[in-house]
This record gives sequence, structure tokens and C-alpha cells, in this order.
Amino acid sequence: MSAFHSVVHRAKQKRYSFLMKQTILSGSTVTGNLTLGNYIGAIQNWKKMQNDYDCLYFLADLHALTVSQDPKVLRERTYSFFAQYLALGLDPQKNIIFAQSHIHQHTELSWVLTCLTPLGFLNRMTQFKEKAEKNEKNVNAGLYTYPILMASDILLYQADLVPVGEDQRQHLELCRDLVGFFNNRYGAGILKMPQAFVSKMGARIMSLQDPTKKMSKSDENEKNFVSIIDDEKKIEKKIKAAATDSGTEIKYDVDNKAGVSNLLTIYSTLSERPIADLEKEYEGKMYGHLKVDLAEVVIQTLRPVKAKHDELMRDRAYLDKLLNAGAERAQARAQKTIASVYEAVGLLPRQLF
Repeated sequence: MSAFHSVVHRAKQKRYSFLMKQTILSGSTVTGNLTLGNYIGAIQNWKKMQNDYDCLYFLADLHALTVSQDPKVLRERTYSFFAQYLALGLDPQKNIIFAQSHIHQHTELSWVLTCLTPLGFLNRMTQFKEKAEKNEKNVNAGLYTYPILMASDILLYQADLVPVGEDQRQHLELCRDLVGFFNNRYGAGILKMPQAFVSKMGARIMSLQDPTKKMSKSDENEKNFVSIIDDEKKIEKKIKAAATDSGTEIKYDVDNKAGVSNLLTIYSTLSERPIADLEKEYEGKMYGHLKVDLAEVVIQTLRPVKAKHDELMRDRAYLDKLLNAGAERAQARAQKTIASVYEAVGLLPRQLF
């Protein structure tokens, strides 16, 4: 084989390898900031996944509107969320990263799916009931129908796999039901049936003040989580104020010492040291010693992330350039799906002159 044909052969292999990759789509509402729990539990694995899967990540700014938002704050958080993704190592060349609102096909497909969704299916959504109780002054139709927009997000890109937590499994099941409804009425093959993606997750990081709950970026109490862009003094203060347990022994015991166990899990994961080694090191020492050292480990880990985030936030033109590039790549895929859907349901194609 000549050198030229060898290069062509390798290029074809690379192309076929890309085409064979399964598509994963994940979106996160742009409220709050990503936390240490997000970093340890998921995002470290996202960096590995970007080499093995066709990954799309979107900034769910439309979903954020189900709760009253200050426009200036929402705009700033969307930029910041994007910068956080990049600062954590997500490559905009290997992944497609975009703002949900930049792709008008999300809302177009959502309306088609809304017209297929039985009212009773939405009435069963437990998250609506929970969120309605928390937002009694703003129980809007968007809060009620947003699982349909979520289905649109997934189906628009023909996603094979969708990472979901327990709180979102019901929404994925609705999405799968809608594929069935659509296929039964208009024919199979237009919308792909997605599957839940169970990745090799990192350690489960719990709330600093209530270690029986998972650390969450939407927690109203800032003391419960460490944001990946918190300043160093704030990180130190939060770690030192973290809930511990009765007694003084620094030992991993989730049932009886949930607070200390959570701190040891964070320390072990970030330092890549076995928990057993940490237990030996802090034998006979006080909780305060553990917290001081852990705060330093967290600060050292997040310092370059915050520095990169802050650098990116100073160059909005660069962020806009990357967001536009991501939107172009996403829209090319989205348009193929919406064109097939419109054809199937009988809507006229737009004639361009």
C-alpha cells in the first residue's frame, strides 16, 4: 500500500469510527454553579467519555425560565456555566457544547410532541408536584410541560444514551413513550428510542451540612456545597464548618459517621489516596486537623479551574465565538430531525428563493 493510500485508509477508519460512536446528550439548567460534587461525581468522567462517545452538552437556559429569573443574572450565569464546562476540561472540538435557546428546533419539536402527549401522563409527573410546592407564587404552564421540552432536547439529536439521575428517570420514560406514540401514528425510524446511560460514576458527594443528602447546585443553603468557582476563603470556611459527628474518631462509617465519611471521601478522591491510609494518618487527631488539610486539598484542586473560568469570563467575544460554533454544529443535526418530523406530520416545507 502506498503512503498516500495508507493516509486515505486511516482517514476512512477514523471517519467510520466516529460514525459508529453512540451519541450521548446531557443538559444542565443554568441555575447555581457546578459543585465539587458535580466535579467528582460526573465531570471527570465526561472528559474520558469525549474520546469514546459522540457527546453533546447543552446549557438549558430555556428550562431555567420555569422559575422567575433576573434577565441580567440569567445571561451572566449562562456565560459562566459555559466557562465552567471549558475550565473543567470539556473540549469544544471533541464535544458539541451549545446554548439550548440558540437552537430554535427545540421549541418546534416540543410543540409537535405536546400535541401527542396525553394530559394524564403529565399529571403523573412527581417533579411537577414537588416544584409547584416550592414555587407556589409561580406555578406556570412551562413548569408543567417542561418534561416535553426535555424529550425534545433528547430526540432532536437522535441520542442513543442519556445520563439521568433517579429524579429524571420518570421524564426519560415519558420521552420513550412519546417516541412510541409518534412511531405508531407516523411510522417508525424518524425518532430514535433513547436509553438511560449508566456511567462509571465517581464517588457520591454529600451535602456539607446535611450528609444524608446529595450535594446539589440548586441547594438554597450555600453552606451545603462548594462551588467550583468559590474563592479560596469561602472554600476554607465551608469545609471548616462542615457537619461532623459525635465522638472524635476519624473513621469511615457511613451509617454512624456520615459527616466524617463524606469528608474522607472527598479527601480520598481528590488526593488519590486510599481512605484506609487517611484513617491511619489522622488516628488520634481531631476533626479540625482533617478539615484544615482537606480545605487545602480542595483549594489546590479548584485553583486552576477558577483561574481558567475567570480568564474565559473576561473574553466574552471568545465565548460567543465558541457558542456560535457549537450552535452551528448542533443546528445542522437538529434541522435534519425537524425536517423529517415536519414531513411526517404533514407540515409544508419552507421554500427558499
